[in-house]
Amino acid sequence: MDRTESLPAQTRPPGVAPVDPGSVLLPGHDVPLGRYTTVRRLLPQRQRRMVGAWCFVDHFGPDDVAERPGMEVPPHPHSGLQTVTWLVDGEIVHRDSLGNVQPIRPGQLNVMTSGHGIAHSERSPATRPPLMHGLQLWVALPDPARAGAADFAHHADLPRWSDGDWDLTLLVGELAGERSPAVVHTPLLGAQLEARGPAPATLRLRPDFEYALLAMSGAARVEGHALAPGALLYLGAGRDLLELTAEAGTRLMLLGGEPFDEPLVMWWNFVGRSHEEVVAARDEWMAGRRFGVVADDDAPPLPAPELPTTRLKARDRRGGFRG
Repeated sequence: MDRTESLPAQTRPPGVAPVDPGSVLLPGHDVPLGRYTTVRRLLPQRQRRMVGAWCFVDHFGPDDVAERPGMEVPPHPHSGLQTVTWLVDGEIVHRDSLGNVQPIRPGQLNVMTSGHGIAHSERSPATRPPLMHGLQLWVALPDPARAGAADFAHHADLPRWSDGDWDLTLLVGELAGERSPAVVHTPLLGAQLEARGPAPATLRLRPDFEYALLAMSGAARVEGHALAPGALLYLGAGRDLLELTAEAGTRLMLLGGEPFDEPLVMWWNFVGRSHEEVVAARDEWMAGRRFGVVADDDAPPLPAPELPTTRLKARDRRGGFRG
């Protein structure tokens, strides 16, 4: 997906205790994506830029696309990050400059690793389900992965299990003795929790991770917070248990990871470490170098926006400037 915003972050040395206290409910805001789709941007926010290495969280839908084009995002570049795409309803076709053409459907996972550079497009197919609903997330890549080769993986089979009235699907990382096949480059967690009935849940967490929880549908209550679609509950770090309750049909996404403390410069679709690095990526995209040509997509590539007149500055995961 295409983004227009500046950002930042890095990975914490093992054994260093996290210090984020308490929980805070962060409202999302609507952002147009392409010509026909509006997403609710839950990260980054001024109060919280990242959760682990998760640096962007967009929730889209549920949208009725029966009589509308659905998602139409033409070829565009990425560098220094991974995109993680998850659908609840609908179908999207991913095409990239490695030659991959891959439909994604509900319950499947696409993970695209940009490394030094890749281009892709995301479109709803001509024949598609009437609803579109899902998430796209970005993961900031650490050294040396951010300068490495691009890659793409599609996972149709993910770990799934039930615990009482809850059904769990593990997208990324490890939880409850299960491990996802998705390859990531920092300690990370992404898991969907779906309530079949009004029920409490207790999850065992890693104290060295920080966590956040978002509702894709339904409603939940966590530590006195009412969680509904359109907001992100940042849970902080230092926890070994999470208790919550939810109504039947609630679908939640639990995100977590080792705090990523490298300061980053994030602008448009590029995650870098300096103003110069981002400027170089933009220049190469506009010159038709480095990122390749998207397979099976004849649409004109999306032009990069003009850079701001001020110098791009690195920020840390809480939003503070570095350097």
